Amino acid sequence: MLCPCLLFPLISRSKELERFMKDIPSDSEKSILELHDLPGGAKAFLLIARFCYGVKMELTPSNVVPLRCAAEFLQMSEDYGEGNLMIQTENFLNHIFGQWTDTLKALKTCEDVLPLAEELHITSRCIHSLVLKAADPTLAILPLSGPSSVQSPDNSEMWNGISMSLTSKETGEDWWFDDVSSLSLPLYKRFMQGAIARHMKPRRVSGSLVYYAKKHIPSLSSFQNGNSSKSNLSEADQRNLIEEIVELLPNEKGVTQTKFLLRSLRTAMALYASSCCCASLEKRIGFQLDEADLEDLLIPNIGYSMETIHDIDCVQRMLDHFMIVDNDDADSTSNNDIVEEERRIVGNCQRATPMTKVADLMDSYLAEVAPDVNLKFPKFQSLAAVIPDCARTLDDGIYRAIDIYLKSHAWMTESEKEQICRLMNCQKLSLEASTHAAQNERLPLRVVVQVLFFEQLKLRTSVAGWFFASDTLENSTTLSGNLALLRNDGNTTHNNPVVAFDHMKDRVSELEKECLSMKQDLEKMMKSKGSWNMLLKKLGCRLIPKPSNPKASKPCRKSKIAPDAVTELEENVVAVS
Repeated sequence: MLCPCLLFPLISRSKELERFMKDIPSDSEKSILELHDLPGGAKAFLLIARFCYGVKMELTPSNVVPLRCAAEFLQMSEDYGEGNLMIQTENFLNHIFGQWTDTLKALKTCEDVLPLAEELHITSRCIHSLVLKAADPTLAILPLSGPSSVQSPDNSEMWNGISMSLTSKETGEDWWFDDVSSLSLPLYKRFMQGAIARHMKPRRVSGSLVYYAKKHIPSLSSFQNGNSSKSNLSEADQRNLIEEIVELLPNEKGVTQTKFLLRSLRTAMALYASSCCCASLEKRIGFQLDEADLEDLLIPNIGYSMETIHDIDCVQRMLDHFMIVDNDDADSTSNNDIVEEERRIVGNCQRATPMTKVADLMDSYLAEVAPDVNLKFPKFQSLAAVIPDCARTLDDGIYRAIDIYLKSHAWMTESEKEQICRLMNCQKLSLEASTHAAQNERLPLRVVVQVLFFEQLKLRTSVAGWFFASDTLENSTTLSGNLALLRNDGNTTHNNPVVAFDHMKDRVSELEKECLSMKQDLEKMMKSKGSWNMLLKKLGCRLIPKPSNPKASKPCRKSKIAPDAVTELEENVVAVS
Protein backbone atom coordinates (compact mmCIF):
# COMPACT_ATOMS: atom_id res chain seq x y z
CA MET A 1 0.00 0.00 0.00
CA LEU A 2 1.35 3.37 -0.99
CA CYS A 3 0.27 6.83 0.13
CA PRO A 4 -0.54 9.06 -2.90
CA CYS A 5 1.57 11.91 -1.60
CA LEU A 6 4.59 9.67 -1.47
CA LEU A 7 4.10 8.51 -5.05
CA PHE A 8 4.81 11.88 -6.63
CA PRO A 9 8.50 11.10 -7.49
CA LEU A 10 7.34 7.91 -9.19
CA ILE A 11 4.43 9.58 -10.97
CA SER A 12 6.61 12.37 -12.24
CA ARG A 13 8.91 9.87 -13.98
CA SER A 14 6.36 7.37 -15.34
CA LYS A 15 3.40 7.89 -17.62
CA GLU A 16 1.96 4.49 -16.73
CA LEU A 17 2.11 5.15 -12.98
CA GLU A 18 0.48 8.53 -13.55
CA ARG A 19 -2.40 6.83 -15.34
CA PHE A 20 -2.80 4.36 -12.51
CA MET A 21 -2.95 7.15 -9.92
CA LYS A 22 -5.67 8.97 -11.83
CA ASP A 23 -7.87 5.92 -11.54
CA ILE A 24 -7.60 5.94 -7.74
CA PRO A 25 -10.61 7.61 -6.02
CA SER A 26 -9.71 10.88 -4.31
CA ASP A 27 -11.53 9.97 -1.10
CA SER A 28 -9.58 6.78 -0.72
CA GLU A 29 -7.20 6.95 2.21
CA LYS A 30 -5.19 3.93 1.13
CA SER A 31 -4.92 2.12 -2.16
CA ILE A 32 -3.12 -0.93 -3.50
CA LEU A 33 -1.21 -0.78 -6.78
CA GLU A 34 -0.47 -4.19 -8.27
CA LEU A 35 2.11 -4.53 -11.05
CA HIS A 36 2.09 -8.27 -11.73
CA ASP A 37 3.29 -7.89 -15.32
CA LEU A 38 6.23 -5.64 -14.53
CA PRO A 39 9.37 -7.06 -16.24
CA GLY A 40 12.01 -7.98 -13.70
CA GLY A 41 9.53 -8.24 -10.84
CA ALA A 42 10.11 -6.77 -7.40
CA LYS A 43 13.88 -6.42 -7.87
CA ALA A 44 13.42 -4.23 -10.92
CA PHE A 45 10.76 -2.10 -9.19
CA LEU A 46 13.03 -1.54 -6.19
CA LEU A 47 15.80 -0.25 -8.46
CA ILE A 48 13.32 1.97 -10.30
CA ALA A 49 12.11 3.41 -7.01
CA ARG A 50 15.68 4.17 -5.97
CA PHE A 51 16.21 5.92 -9.29
CA CYS A 52 13.03 8.01 -8.96
CA TYR A 53 13.79 9.06 -5.40
CA GLY A 54 17.32 10.11 -6.31
CA VAL A 55 19.12 7.30 -4.54
CA LYS A 56 22.27 6.12 -6.29
CA MET A 57 21.52 3.14 -8.51
CA GLU A 58 24.16 1.07 -10.26
CA LEU A 59 23.59 -0.21 -13.75
CA THR A 60 25.29 -3.54 -14.46
CA PRO A 61 25.21 -6.00 -17.36
CA SER A 62 23.08 -8.28 -15.19
CA ASN A 63 20.30 -5.75 -14.43
CA VAL A 64 20.29 -3.42 -17.41
CA VAL A 65 18.02 -5.60 -19.57
CA PRO A 66 15.27 -6.02 -16.92
CA LEU A 67 15.49 -2.31 -16.12
CA ARG A 68 15.30 -1.37 -19.80
CA CYS A 69 12.19 -3.51 -20.23
CA ALA A 70 10.62 -2.22 -16.99
CA ALA A 71 11.27 1.37 -18.05
CA GLU A 72 9.54 0.64 -21.34
CA PHE A 73 6.62 -0.98 -19.50
CA LEU A 74 6.23 2.07 -17.22
CA GLN A 75 6.88 4.49 -20.13
CA MET A 76 9.69 6.35 -18.36
CA SER A 77 10.59 8.47 -21.40
CA GLU A 78 12.22 11.87 -21.78
CA ASP A 79 8.76 13.46 -21.72
CA TYR A 80 8.71 12.73 -17.99
CA GLY A 81 12.10 14.09 -17.10
CA GLU A 82 15.43 14.64 -18.74
CA GLY A 83 17.82 11.72 -18.41
CA ASN A 84 15.00 9.35 -17.60
CA LEU A 85 15.53 5.62 -17.12
CA MET A 86 14.74 4.61 -20.71
CA ILE A 87 17.52 6.69 -22.20
CA GLN A 88 20.02 5.79 -19.49
CA THR A 89 19.51 2.04 -19.83
CA GLU A 90 19.59 2.31 -23.63
CA ASN A 91 22.89 4.18 -23.56
CA PHE A 92 24.35 1.65 -21.16
CA LEU A 93 23.30 -1.20 -23.44
CA ASN A 94 24.96 0.43 -26.43
CA HIS A 95 28.08 0.81 -24.36
CA ILE A 96 28.37 -2.83 -23.27
CA PHE A 97 27.70 -4.16 -26.77
CA GLY A 98 31.33 -3.47 -27.53
CA GLN A 99 32.50 -5.95 -24.89
CA TRP A 100 32.12 -9.71 -25.10
CA THR A 101 31.68 -10.68 -21.45
CA ASP A 102 29.19 -7.94 -20.59
CA THR A 103 27.14 -8.63 -23.72
CA LEU A 104 27.02 -12.32 -22.83
CA LYS A 105 25.77 -11.51 -19.31
CA ALA A 106 23.10 -9.21 -20.70
CA LEU A 107 21.96 -11.86 -23.18
CA LYS A 108 21.47 -14.44 -20.44
CA THR A 109 19.08 -12.10 -18.61
CA CYS A 110 16.93 -11.69 -21.71
CA GLU A 111 15.19 -15.00 -21.06
CA ASP A 112 13.47 -13.66 -17.94
CA VAL A 113 11.94 -10.77 -19.89
CA LEU A 114 11.93 -12.44 -23.30
CA PRO A 115 8.69 -11.09 -24.84
CA LEU A 116 9.51 -7.44 -24.21
CA ALA A 117 13.22 -7.98 -24.83
CA GLU A 118 12.32 -9.30 -28.27
CA GLU A 119 10.08 -6.33 -29.01
CA LEU A 120 12.89 -3.95 -28.08
CA HIS A 121 15.35 -6.02 -30.19
CA ILE A 122 17.64 -6.39 -27.19
CA THR A 123 18.10 -10.13 -27.72
CA SER A 124 18.89 -9.80 -31.41
CA ARG A 125 21.33 -6.95 -30.77
CA CYS A 126 23.16 -8.96 -28.12
CA ILE A 127 23.42 -11.98 -30.41
CA HIS A 128 24.55 -9.85 -33.33
CA SER A 129 27.28 -8.28 -31.21
CA LEU A 130 28.53 -11.69 -30.04
CA VAL A 131 28.46 -13.16 -33.55
CA LEU A 132 30.52 -10.31 -34.95
CA LYS A 133 33.24 -10.93 -32.39
CA ALA A 134 33.19 -14.73 -32.66
CA ALA A 135 33.26 -14.68 -36.46
CA ASP A 136 36.16 -12.24 -36.65
CA PRO A 137 39.22 -14.37 -37.56
CA THR A 138 41.63 -11.53 -36.85
CA LEU A 139 40.48 -11.07 -33.26
CA ALA A 140 43.47 -11.99 -31.09
CA ILE A 141 42.49 -10.41 -27.77
CA LEU A 142 39.17 -9.61 -26.20
CA PRO A 143 38.29 -6.97 -23.63
CA LEU A 144 36.76 -8.56 -20.57
CA SER A 145 34.87 -5.98 -18.59
CA GLY A 146 33.43 -6.01 -15.13
CA PRO A 147 32.37 -3.60 -12.41
CA SER A 148 35.18 -2.24 -10.33
CA SER A 149 35.30 0.21 -7.45
CA VAL A 150 38.80 1.37 -8.39
CA GLN A 151 39.14 4.07 -11.02
CA SER A 152 41.95 3.96 -13.54
CA PRO A 153 42.79 7.22 -15.30
CA ASP A 154 44.30 5.46 -18.28
CA ASN A 155 42.13 2.53 -19.30
CA SER A 156 38.89 2.82 -17.35
CA GLU A 157 35.69 4.71 -17.94
CA MET A 158 33.12 5.73 -15.35
CA TRP A 159 29.48 4.99 -16.12
CA ASN A 160 26.89 5.89 -13.52
CA GLY A 161 29.34 5.29 -10.71
CA ILE A 162 30.71 2.05 -12.21
CA SER A 163 34.27 1.65 -13.41
CA MET A 164 34.40 -0.22 -16.73
CA SER A 165 38.00 -1.38 -16.52
CA LEU A 166 39.36 -3.40 -19.43
CA THR A 167 41.49 -6.48 -19.19
CA SER A 168 42.91 -8.51 -22.03
CA LYS A 169 43.21 -12.21 -22.58
CA GLU A 170 45.01 -13.96 -25.41
CA THR A 171 42.75 -16.33 -27.28
CA GLY A 172 42.59 -18.96 -30.01
CA GLU A 173 39.94 -19.80 -32.57
CA ASP A 174 37.92 -21.69 -29.97
CA TRP A 175 38.08 -18.99 -27.30
CA TRP A 176 34.32 -18.48 -27.31
CA PHE A 177 33.24 -22.14 -27.17
CA ASP A 178 32.97 -22.38 -23.40
CA ASP A 179 31.31 -18.97 -23.00
CA VAL A 180 28.43 -19.62 -25.38
CA SER A 181 27.97 -23.16 -24.05
CA SER A 182 26.41 -21.60 -20.94
CA LEU A 183 23.53 -20.23 -23.01
CA SER A 184 20.18 -21.95 -23.13
CA LEU A 185 19.45 -24.02 -26.22
CA PRO A 186 17.10 -21.45 -27.87
CA LEU A 187 19.61 -18.62 -27.45
CA TYR A 188 22.55 -20.82 -28.46
CA LYS A 189 20.70 -21.96 -31.58
CA ARG A 190 20.07 -18.35 -32.61
CA PHE A 191 23.71 -17.52 -31.97
CA MET A 192 24.92 -20.40 -34.16
CA GLN A 193 22.45 -19.54 -36.91
CA GLY A 194 23.85 -16.03 -36.89
CA ALA A 195 27.40 -17.38 -37.05
CA ILE A 196 26.51 -19.59 -40.02
CA ALA A 197 24.87 -16.61 -41.75
CA ARG A 198 28.13 -14.70 -41.27
CA HIS A 199 29.91 -17.50 -43.19
CA MET A 200 31.93 -18.71 -40.23
CA LYS A 201 34.29 -21.57 -41.10
CA PRO A 202 32.43 -24.91 -40.97
CA ARG A 203 35.12 -26.43 -38.77
CA ARG A 204 34.62 -23.71 -36.13
CA VAL A 205 30.85 -24.11 -36.30
CA SER A 206 31.19 -27.86 -35.85
CA GLY A 207 33.68 -27.42 -33.01
CA SER A 208 31.29 -25.22 -31.04
CA LEU A 209 28.35 -27.58 -31.63
CA VAL A 210 30.38 -30.57 -30.47
CA TYR A 211 31.55 -28.69 -27.37
CA TYR A 212 27.99 -27.66 -26.49
CA ALA A 213 26.60 -31.15 -27.01
CA LYS A 214 29.29 -32.85 -24.92
CA LYS A 215 28.78 -30.38 -22.09
CA HIS A 216 25.04 -30.99 -21.79
CA ILE A 217 24.79 -34.68 -22.76
CA PRO A 218 27.09 -36.87 -20.60
CA SER A 219 26.99 -39.89 -22.92
CA LEU A 220 28.72 -37.87 -25.65
CA SER A 221 31.69 -37.03 -23.43
CA SER A 222 34.83 -39.11 -23.50
CA PHE A 223 34.71 -42.03 -21.10
CA GLN A 224 38.29 -41.29 -20.08
CA ASN A 225 37.45 -37.70 -19.16
CA GLY A 226 36.82 -37.69 -15.46
CA ASN A 227 35.96 -33.97 -15.48
CA SER A 228 32.97 -34.31 -17.76
CA SER A 229 30.05 -32.29 -16.44
CA LYS A 230 26.85 -33.95 -15.33
CA SER A 231 23.72 -32.94 -17.17
CA ASN A 232 20.57 -31.92 -15.34
CA LEU A 233 18.50 -32.18 -18.50
CA SER A 234 15.69 -34.67 -18.75
CA GLU A 235 15.66 -37.31 -21.49
CA ALA A 236 13.16 -35.25 -23.46
CA ASP A 237 15.38 -32.17 -23.25
CA GLN A 238 18.45 -34.21 -24.24
CA ARG A 239 16.55 -35.67 -27.20
CA ASN A 240 15.52 -32.19 -28.31
CA LEU A 241 19.09 -30.93 -27.88
CA ILE A 242 20.71 -33.63 -29.98
CA GLU A 243 18.13 -33.19 -32.73
CA GLU A 244 18.86 -29.46 -32.86
CA ILE A 245 22.63 -30.03 -32.84
CA VAL A 246 22.44 -32.51 -35.73
CA GLU A 247 20.32 -30.07 -37.72
CA LEU A 248 22.95 -27.33 -37.29
CA LEU A 249 25.98 -29.49 -38.14
CA PRO A 250 27.77 -28.50 -41.37
CA ASN A 251 27.36 -30.86 -44.31
CA GLU A 252 30.99 -30.70 -45.43
CA LYS A 253 32.81 -34.02 -45.31
CA GLY A 254 35.47 -34.39 -42.63
CA VAL A 255 34.49 -31.25 -40.71
CA THR A 256 32.93 -33.17 -37.82
CA GLN A 257 34.81 -36.09 -36.29
CA THR A 258 33.40 -39.49 -37.17
CA LYS A 259 33.79 -40.63 -33.56
CA PHE A 260 31.47 -37.87 -32.38
CA LEU A 261 28.93 -38.67 -35.11
CA LEU A 262 28.89 -42.35 -34.14
CA ARG A 263 28.47 -41.54 -30.46
CA SER A 264 25.72 -39.09 -31.34
CA LEU A 265 23.97 -41.79 -33.35
CA ARG A 266 24.18 -44.25 -30.47
CA THR A 267 22.85 -41.60 -28.06
CA ALA A 268 20.08 -40.59 -30.46
CA MET A 269 18.95 -44.20 -30.71
CA ALA A 270 19.01 -44.60 -26.94
CA LEU A 271 16.94 -41.43 -26.52
CA TYR A 272 14.55 -42.52 -29.30
CA ALA A 273 15.26 -39.42 -31.37
CA SER A 274 13.38 -38.80 -34.59
CA SER A 275 14.04 -41.01 -37.58
CA CYS A 276 15.11 -37.92 -39.53
CA CYS A 277 17.84 -37.21 -36.97
CA CYS A 278 19.16 -40.79 -37.04
CA ALA A 279 19.03 -40.93 -40.84
CA SER A 280 21.00 -37.68 -41.08
CA LEU A 281 23.68 -39.04 -38.76
CA GLU A 282 23.92 -42.31 -40.69
CA LYS A 283 24.38 -40.40 -43.94
CA ARG A 284 27.08 -38.15 -42.48
CA ILE A 285 28.93 -41.15 -41.05
CA GLY A 286 28.67 -42.99 -44.35
CA PHE A 287 30.34 -40.12 -46.20
CA GLN A 288 33.47 -40.51 -44.02
CA LEU A 289 33.20 -44.14 -42.97
CA ASP A 290 36.90 -44.66 -43.69
CA GLU A 291 37.68 -42.57 -40.56
CA ALA A 292 35.57 -44.72 -38.22
CA ASP A 293 36.91 -47.01 -35.50
CA LEU A 294 35.68 -50.55 -34.96
CA GLU A 295 34.83 -49.91 -31.30
CA ASP A 296 32.49 -47.04 -32.16
CA LEU A 297 30.92 -49.00 -35.00
CA LEU A 298 29.66 -51.72 -32.65
CA ILE A 299 26.30 -50.04 -32.02
CA PRO A 300 24.05 -52.11 -29.74
CA ASN A 301 20.68 -53.11 -31.10
CA ILE A 302 18.01 -51.37 -29.05
CA GLY A 303 15.14 -51.95 -31.44
CA TYR A 304 11.96 -53.72 -30.51
CA SER A 305 12.88 -56.93 -32.35
CA MET A 306 16.37 -57.30 -30.80
CA GLU A 307 17.24 -60.11 -33.23
CA THR A 308 20.98 -59.49 -33.10
CA ILE A 309 23.26 -58.07 -30.43
CA HIS A 310 24.53 -55.31 -32.70
CA ASP A 311 22.60 -53.14 -35.13
CA ILE A 312 23.72 -54.69 -38.42
CA ASP A 313 21.13 -52.86 -40.51
CA CYS A 314 22.45 -49.48 -39.36
CA VAL A 315 25.99 -50.37 -40.45
CA GLN A 316 24.62 -51.67 -43.75
CA ARG A 317 22.95 -48.33 -44.46
CA MET A 318 26.11 -46.38 -43.59
CA LEU A 319 28.16 -48.63 -45.88
CA ASP A 320 25.65 -48.10 -48.70
CA HIS A 321 26.03 -44.33 -48.32
CA PHE A 322 29.81 -44.67 -48.52
CA MET A 323 29.62 -46.75 -51.70
CA ILE A 324 27.26 -44.25 -53.34
CA VAL A 325 29.62 -41.35 -52.62
CA ASP A 326 32.65 -43.33 -53.79
CA ASN A 327 30.94 -44.31 -57.04
CA ASP A 328 29.81 -40.73 -57.65
CA ASP A 329 33.37 -39.49 -57.17
CA ALA A 330 34.63 -42.05 -59.68
CA ASP A 331 31.96 -41.19 -62.26
CA SER A 332 32.60 -37.45 -62.00
CA THR A 333 36.15 -37.89 -63.32
CA SER A 334 35.23 -39.94 -66.41
CA ASN A 335 35.93 -38.45 -69.86
CA ASN A 336 36.16 -39.73 -73.41
CA ASP A 337 39.53 -38.15 -73.96
CA ILE A 338 42.49 -40.53 -73.51
CA VAL A 339 44.45 -38.13 -71.34
CA GLU A 340 41.48 -37.55 -69.09
CA GLU A 341 40.95 -41.30 -68.88
CA GLU A 342 44.50 -41.78 -67.67
CA ARG A 343 43.97 -39.10 -65.06
CA ARG A 344 40.81 -40.83 -63.93
CA ILE A 345 42.68 -44.10 -63.48
CA VAL A 346 45.32 -42.38 -61.41
CA GLY A 347 42.61 -40.66 -59.37
CA ASN A 348 40.88 -43.97 -58.72
CA CYS A 349 44.15 -45.42 -57.45
CA GLN A 350 44.43 -42.54 -55.01
CA ARG A 351 40.81 -42.93 -53.92
CA ALA A 352 41.41 -46.62 -53.31
CA THR A 353 42.88 -45.74 -49.92
CA PRO A 354 39.52 -44.88 -48.27
CA MET A 355 37.96 -47.93 -49.91
CA THR A 356 40.76 -50.14 -48.63
CA LYS A 357 40.29 -48.76 -45.12
CA VAL A 358 36.56 -49.43 -45.26
CA ALA A 359 37.20 -52.95 -46.55
CA ASP A 360 39.50 -53.70 -43.61
CA LEU A 361 37.00 -52.09 -41.23
CA MET A 362 34.12 -54.18 -42.55
CA ASP A 363 36.16 -57.37 -42.36
CA SER A 364 36.97 -56.63 -38.72
CA TYR A 365 33.33 -55.73 -38.04
CA LEU A 366 32.11 -58.98 -39.59
CA ALA A 367 34.57 -60.92 -37.43
CA GLU A 368 33.17 -59.19 -34.32
CA VAL A 369 29.51 -59.85 -35.10
CA ALA A 370 30.02 -63.34 -36.58
CA PRO A 371 29.76 -65.19 -33.22
CA ASP A 372 26.16 -63.97 -32.83
CA VAL A 373 24.05 -67.09 -33.37
CA ASN A 374 21.06 -64.92 -34.30
CA LEU A 375 22.92 -63.35 -37.22
CA LYS A 376 21.27 -64.83 -40.29
CA PHE A 377 23.33 -65.89 -43.28
CA PRO A 378 21.60 -63.52 -45.78
CA LYS A 379 22.37 -60.51 -43.57
CA PHE A 380 26.02 -61.56 -43.14
CA GLN A 381 26.34 -62.17 -46.87
CA SER A 382 24.64 -58.89 -47.80
CA LEU A 383 27.03 -56.82 -45.68
CA ALA A 384 30.15 -58.65 -46.88
CA ALA A 385 29.20 -58.56 -50.56
CA VAL A 386 29.03 -54.75 -50.70
CA ILE A 387 32.83 -54.45 -50.66
CA PRO A 388 34.26 -55.12 -54.15
CA ASP A 389 37.02 -57.68 -54.55
CA CYS A 390 39.48 -55.06 -55.81
CA ALA A 391 39.25 -53.18 -52.51
CA ARG A 392 41.07 -55.93 -50.60
CA THR A 393 44.80 -56.38 -51.06
CA LEU A 394 44.53 -59.59 -49.03
CA ASP A 395 41.44 -61.61 -48.15
CA ASP A 396 42.76 -62.77 -44.78
CA GLY A 397 40.27 -60.53 -42.95
CA ILE A 398 37.16 -61.81 -44.70
CA TYR A 399 38.47 -65.39 -44.38
CA ARG A 400 38.79 -64.91 -40.60
CA ALA A 401 35.23 -63.57 -40.42
CA ILE A 402 33.91 -66.50 -42.47
CA ASP A 403 35.76 -69.01 -40.31
CA ILE A 404 34.30 -67.50 -37.12
CA TYR A 405 30.82 -67.50 -38.64
CA LEU A 406 31.11 -71.15 -39.69
CA LYS A 407 32.31 -72.08 -36.21
CA SER A 408 29.35 -70.33 -34.55
CA HIS A 409 26.83 -71.66 -37.09
CA ALA A 410 27.81 -75.31 -37.34
CA TRP A 411 24.33 -76.29 -38.56
CA MET A 412 24.84 -74.68 -41.96
CA THR A 413 24.40 -76.90 -45.01
CA GLU A 414 27.23 -77.63 -47.44
CA SER A 415 25.50 -75.48 -50.03
CA GLU A 416 25.38 -72.52 -47.65
CA LYS A 417 29.01 -73.05 -46.68
CA GLU A 418 30.10 -73.01 -50.31
CA GLN A 419 27.99 -69.92 -50.90
CA ILE A 420 29.52 -68.00 -48.01
CA CYS A 421 33.03 -69.02 -49.07
CA ARG A 422 32.45 -67.36 -52.42
CA LEU A 423 32.78 -64.06 -50.57
CA MET A 424 36.54 -64.55 -50.41
CA ASN A 425 39.11 -64.91 -53.15
CA CYS A 426 41.34 -67.92 -52.53
CA GLN A 427 44.04 -66.43 -54.74
CA LYS A 428 44.42 -63.45 -52.37
CA LEU A 429 45.11 -65.39 -49.18
CA SER A 430 48.50 -65.02 -47.55
CA LEU A 431 50.71 -68.05 -46.97
CA GLU A 432 49.69 -68.17 -43.31
CA ALA A 433 45.99 -67.96 -44.14
CA SER A 434 46.34 -70.56 -46.91
CA THR A 435 48.07 -72.96 -44.53
CA HIS A 436 45.27 -72.50 -42.00
CA ALA A 437 42.57 -72.93 -44.64
CA ALA A 438 44.17 -76.12 -46.00
CA GLN A 439 43.77 -77.71 -42.56
CA ASN A 440 40.39 -76.15 -41.74
CA GLU A 441 37.78 -78.89 -41.41
CA ARG A 442 34.95 -76.33 -41.35
CA LEU A 443 35.57 -75.31 -44.95
CA PRO A 444 33.99 -77.24 -47.82
CA LEU A 445 36.36 -79.67 -49.51
CA ARG A 446 36.10 -77.85 -52.82
CA VAL A 447 37.37 -74.66 -51.16
CA VAL A 448 40.31 -76.51 -49.61
CA VAL A 449 41.29 -77.84 -53.04
CA GLN A 450 41.12 -74.34 -54.49
CA VAL A 451 43.34 -72.99 -51.74
CA LEU A 452 45.94 -75.72 -52.30
CA PHE A 453 45.85 -75.35 -56.05
CA PHE A 454 46.28 -71.57 -56.08
CA GLU A 455 49.02 -71.66 -53.46
CA GLN A 456 50.99 -74.22 -55.46
CA LEU A 457 50.38 -72.20 -58.63
CA LYS A 458 51.74 -69.06 -56.97
CA LEU A 459 54.75 -70.99 -55.72
CA ARG A 460 55.58 -72.44 -59.14
CA THR A 461 55.13 -69.06 -60.81
CA SER A 462 57.41 -67.43 -58.28
CA VAL A 463 60.13 -70.08 -58.66
CA ALA A 464 59.94 -69.97 -62.46
CA GLY A 465 60.18 -66.20 -62.40
CA TRP A 466 63.28 -66.26 -60.25
CA PHE A 467 65.01 -68.85 -62.43
CA PHE A 468 64.17 -66.84 -65.55
CA ALA A 469 65.57 -63.72 -63.94
CA SER A 470 68.68 -65.64 -62.89
CA ASP A 471 69.40 -66.79 -66.44
CA THR A 472 68.86 -63.28 -67.76
CA LEU A 473 71.22 -61.73 -65.24
CA GLU A 474 73.86 -64.43 -65.83
CA ASN A 475 73.81 -63.83 -69.60
CA SER A 476 74.04 -60.07 -69.15
CA THR A 477 76.96 -60.16 -66.71
CA THR A 478 79.63 -59.91 -69.44
CA LEU A 479 77.86 -57.10 -71.26
CA SER A 480 77.33 -55.17 -68.02
CA GLY A 481 81.00 -55.57 -67.14
CA ASN A 482 82.12 -54.25 -70.50
CA LEU A 483 79.84 -51.25 -70.22
CA ALA A 484 81.19 -50.55 -66.76
CA LEU A 485 84.75 -50.57 -68.10
CA LEU A 486 83.78 -48.19 -70.89
CA ARG A 487 82.18 -45.77 -68.42
CA ASN A 488 85.20 -46.06 -66.10
CA ASP A 489 83.37 -44.07 -63.43
CA GLY A 490 84.75 -46.02 -60.53
CA ASN A 491 81.33 -47.27 -59.46
CA THR A 492 82.05 -50.94 -60.17
CA THR A 493 80.28 -52.11 -57.06
CA HIS A 494 77.06 -50.19 -57.70
CA ASN A 495 74.16 -52.50 -58.73
CA ASN A 496 76.54 -55.47 -59.09
CA PRO A 497 74.72 -58.28 -60.97
CA VAL A 498 76.76 -60.91 -59.15
CA VAL A 499 75.50 -59.68 -55.80
CA ALA A 500 71.96 -59.61 -57.15
CA PHE A 501 72.37 -63.16 -58.40
CA ASP A 502 73.49 -64.32 -54.94
CA HIS A 503 70.40 -62.76 -53.41
CA MET A 504 68.31 -64.49 -56.01
CA LYS A 505 69.77 -67.87 -55.17
CA ASP A 506 68.94 -67.28 -51.51
CA ARG A 507 65.37 -66.47 -52.45
CA VAL A 508 65.08 -69.65 -54.54
CA SER A 509 66.34 -71.61 -51.55
CA GLU A 510 63.63 -70.08 -49.38
CA LEU A 511 60.97 -70.95 -51.95
CA GLU A 512 62.20 -74.55 -52.04
CA LYS A 513 61.80 -74.73 -48.27
CA GLU A 514 58.23 -73.41 -48.58
CA CYS A 515 57.52 -76.03 -51.23
CA LEU A 516 58.85 -78.75 -48.93
CA SER A 517 56.61 -77.47 -46.15
CA MET A 518 53.57 -77.74 -48.42
CA LYS A 519 54.49 -81.29 -49.34
CA GLN A 520 54.67 -82.15 -45.66
CA ASP A 521 51.19 -80.72 -45.19
CA LEU A 522 49.94 -82.90 -48.04
CA GLU A 523 51.55 -85.92 -46.39
CA LYS A 524 49.68 -85.19 -43.17
CA MET A 525 46.44 -85.03 -45.11
CA MET A 526 47.16 -88.43 -46.67
CA LYS A 527 47.75 -89.97 -43.25
CA SER A 528 44.40 -88.67 -41.97
CA LYS A 529 41.39 -90.93 -42.07
CA GLY A 530 40.69 -91.12 -45.76
CA SER A 531 40.66 -87.36 -46.23
CA TRP A 532 42.75 -87.46 -49.40
CA ASN A 533 40.73 -90.33 -50.90
CA MET A 534 37.58 -88.33 -50.21
CA LEU A 535 39.16 -85.34 -51.95
CA LEU A 536 39.93 -87.36 -55.07
CA LYS A 537 36.47 -88.93 -55.08
CA LYS A 538 34.95 -85.46 -54.80
CA LEU A 539 36.89 -84.50 -57.91
CA GLY A 540 35.97 -87.71 -59.69
CA CYS A 541 39.57 -88.95 -59.84
CA ARG A 542 41.43 -92.05 -58.71
CA LEU A 543 45.01 -92.35 -57.56
CA ILE A 544 47.32 -93.82 -60.23
CA PRO A 545 50.82 -94.84 -59.13
CA LYS A 546 53.56 -93.15 -61.06
CA PRO A 547 55.13 -95.76 -63.47
CA SER A 548 58.81 -96.04 -64.26
CA ASN A 549 58.11 -94.58 -67.69
CA PRO A 550 56.78 -91.02 -67.27
CA LYS A 551 55.00 -91.24 -70.61
CA ALA A 552 52.84 -94.09 -69.35
CA SER A 553 50.84 -91.86 -66.99
CA LYS A 554 47.39 -90.84 -68.21
CA PRO A 555 45.07 -88.12 -67.00
CA CYS A 556 41.94 -89.16 -65.16
CA ARG A 557 38.97 -89.28 -67.52
CA LYS A 558 36.37 -88.46 -64.88
CA SER A 559 38.10 -85.35 -63.64
CA LYS A 560 36.13 -82.11 -63.90
CA ILE A 561 39.23 -79.97 -63.65
CA ALA A 562 42.01 -79.40 -66.17
CA PRO A 563 44.20 -82.48 -66.93
CA ASP A 564 47.35 -80.49 -66.15
CA ALA A 565 46.05 -79.64 -62.70
CA VAL A 566 45.12 -83.28 -62.01
CA THR A 567 48.53 -84.50 -63.17
CA GLU A 568 50.15 -81.86 -61.00
CA LEU A 569 48.24 -83.01 -57.92
CA GLU A 570 49.00 -86.69 -58.64
CA GLU A 571 52.71 -86.01 -59.03
CA ASN A 572 52.77 -84.25 -55.67
CA VAL A 573 51.02 -87.17 -53.99
CA VAL A 574 53.40 -89.72 -55.51
CA ALA A 575 56.40 -87.56 -54.63
CA VAL A 576 55.34 -87.44 -51.00
CA SER A 577 54.74 -91.19 -50.85
